[in-house]
Amino acid sequence: MSRVSSDINTITSRIGLTKAMHMVLKYNQEDPSVPKTYEAIDLIIVDEIDRLKLQHLEQLRDIYDRNDLAMVLNGMPGIEKRLSRYPQLYSRIGFAHEFDNLSKDETHHILKYKWSDLGIDIKLEDFSDYEAITTIIKITKGNFRLIHRLFA
Repeated sequence: MSRVSSDINTITSRIGLTKAMHMVLKYNQEDPSVPKTYEAIDLIIVDEIDRLKLQHLEQLRDIYDRNDLAMVLNGMPGIEKRLSRYPQLYSRIGFAHEFDNLSKDETHHILKYKWSDLGIDIKLEDFSDYEAITTIIKITKGNFRLIHRLFA
């Protein structure tokens, strides 16, 4: 069994046991049935799918085929082209979406929100605030990951 399969099985077992314990604690069920492996799961989200080998993609396809659940696959640009080379997998993909970089307004909104979390009120009328926002927009070019790293 591959590490991916092992990790998925471990996670699903824990979810099932957690659900069973919840039924005992909240509803006083004496002997709740432990759900089947994927019964307690409605959605699986896989990030960095572009780093997975074909055998792991096939395992995800198999999980999808055998269970009534949804999957969200996240990856770098170009992953759709790679997946399209595998018709059995690609035929199960409902749609693909590539996110654009954030606009200046979106970046400003996120910066304002993040700074308010830090207790800082930004005002565009204040020259230093305006310069800071303009510089961040220029440097990050609306890349959400870079903006997020400023506050991590």
